[in-house]
Amino acid sequence: MKTIRKVVDSNVNSQSNYAQAVDILNAGEVVAFPTETVYGLGAIATDDKAVKKIFEAKGRPSDNPLIVHIGTKEEAELYIEEIPEAAKKCMDLFWPGPLTLVMNVKPNILAKSVTAGLHTVGIRMPDHPVALQLLQQLKKPLAAPSANRSGKPSPTEAIHVEEDLQGCIPYILDGGSTGIGLESTVLDVTHEPPVILRPGGITKEMLEVAIGPVMQPTKVEQSMASTPKAPGMKYTHYAPNAPVYLIDCNEVIASQAIHKLRTEGQKVALLAPRNFAKVHADYFFSIGEEGVKEEMGAALYHALRACDKTEATIILVTTTSEEGVGAAIMNRLEKAAAGKRYTV
Repeated sequence: MKTIRKVVDSNVNSQSNYAQAVDILNAGEVVAFPTETVYGLGAIATDDKAVKKIFEAKGRPSDNPLIVHIGTKEEAELYIEEIPEAAKKCMDLFWPGPLTLVMNVKPNILAKSVTAGLHTVGIRMPDHPVALQLLQQLKKPLAAPSANRSGKPSPTEAIHVEEDLQGCIPYILDGGSTGIGLESTVLDVTHEPPVILRPGGITKEMLEVAIGPVMQPTKVEQSMASTPKAPGMKYTHYAPNAPVYLIDCNEVIASQAIHKLRTEGQKVALLAPRNFAKVHADYFFSIGEEGVKEEMGAALYHALRACDKTEATIILVTTTSEEGVGAAIMNRLEKAAAGKRYTV
């Protein structure tokens, strides 16, 4: 299969690219497209054969449910049995935006592969002009996980999608770099109080201002969930080729660790705030200014992917606090490192 990548912007010529993407989707194929978080790999969510092509292209386990993307708020009631009041408030405040709401799904409408046999589905309205234009022209829901090989760092640029899925998918809409760089927050509103299944750019603090108390399970509690209700809950994610270790955000500790590892013959890649550049790793990738978590979130996946283009045999990534969006960053880092931490 040949993979075609087409750039879309405000130019009138882009309309033909959207039309081509819509035709490909209606023919039961998959299309990669940008959202405000990461690039997604979409198939029409009511077409089970098409949805299964997502799992095939990604090498994704079939018990890992997919998020459904819609182009207008009003479409949610087509697929959800009853929209709780908390969800309505969230939709008014945060849609379009990086918030997925898990609700009880109407039976026999969405493809079975989307829900992985559950009675719930995650649904969101993305806040990206390309995603919204595609959804509104298609006039159908798209099931769309991140557009990468399963387990690898999520793609924040179209070239990342091409690197991972070249020859596996027919079409990529290239809308440039994504903004937030971390997948959406997933909030389960079938519980009282609602439960954050995956932290993201819409933080616990922001949600509690809007709807009152919200639960955010610990890593241990999340790991005990036998059936994942949202992506990112069960399997290793976000990992480059070399093993990842988390390390305290301290220049002296990082310098000592790198010295020790290099004496052991390791080639070390360091992902850290830009002021760590003077720490002499074999490869250094800045993840923004220290303490500015939005910069870290936006740069993280790009930096993890960049490590695969080096000869690094080990990757050290500095940690951050779990306040605000830090909870989402640390969630992704814990997954990338499979919980491993480096101590000197």
